[in-house]
Amino acid sequence: MSAAFFAQQNLDTTLIDGLTIAVLGYGSQGRAHALNLRDSGCNVRVGVREGGPSYEQAIVDGWQVQSVAQAVRDADLICFLTPDMPQKAMYEEDVKPHMKKDATLLFAHGFSVHYGRIEPGPDHDVILCAPKGPGALVRRQYEEGKGVPCLIAVQADPSGQAKQKALQYAHKIGGTRAGVLETTFKEETETDLFGEQAVLCGGATELVKAGFETLVSAGYQPELAYFECLHELKLIVDLLYEGGLAKMHQFISDTAKYGTLVSGRRVIDAHARRNMQRILEEIQDGTFAARWQKEYETGLKNYRAQLNDELRHEIESTGKRLRSQMSWIQQAGDKADDRSRRNH
Repeated sequence: MSAAFFAQQNLDTTLIDGLTIAVLGYGSQGRAHALNLRDSGCNVRVGVREGGPSYEQAIVDGWQVQSVAQAVRDADLICFLTPDMPQKAMYEEDVKPHMKKDATLLFAHGFSVHYGRIEPGPDHDVILCAPKGPGALVRRQYEEGKGVPCLIAVQADPSGQAKQKALQYAHKIGGTRAGVLETTFKEETETDLFGEQAVLCGGATELVKAGFETLVSAGYQPELAYFECLHELKLIVDLLYEGGLAKMHQFISDTAKYGTLVSGRRVIDAHARRNMQRILEEIQDGTFAARWQKEYETGLKNYRAQLNDELRHEIESTGKRLRSQMSWIQQAGDKADDRSRRNH
């Protein structure tokens, strides 16, 4: 079944215009949401732990920064825009004891609610607004008069107005300029985790490393392996992003098209698809969430060790050396840094 789609036309925002909004966290998403909401005329306050880099950034951006406990007092809409794992402790220690009985809770990812890490009482609307892009893009698109598509969902609706709050919130951060799709906390959480693990991050990086290792172990130069298996990936992803499979096939050579059709399924074969299915099942039944929670609560030792191993891979040193010679990449990075500093 197709999701409901909402666009910008004729959207009444009187409901959210009358709310006091507490944005908790001022990292990538928190900063973008807070600034976009403020520029859209909303009554916003920012709650951040004192002393961290995001605290200083919030002050630079002109906020009278409060503690989380202070920010949620008398707030009508409380937005959890911190990483998933700290949210449970934040809710129990700083939010639950201080928030209004009928405050609405909003999340940018359904993880904490879907897996029962946060269980709001029966008087609270619980909603989701998840932009499909990083915070820097959410902010930049808004400033340019554009937007990033958003997902909205309702987990609890005692007020009867939860969906309107979610949709109007998405509108205020620029989402309706690009389009808003309705989903559920379950669907958003499980598809987001699966996409990250099986395709966008986990699957893509393992595919890149495996290709690189195959060529290098066969005696080819690491530099050529880097170009073929990582560097040129952007060209293909850009085509897919702009026009799907059709645009990719339009712009690659006939030889590349033929190789795609006869070899792609040999890489992503029945065994790979079975592994994808198992990954999805572990997300659906809570196995992944429980494993991640245990890792977090026991100090992240394995997580940090595996991440360090990833960053010591030969493809990293090869890429760093090659990218230092690519002036166009450095210039693009400098422009991005300049935009970031101006936004700050």
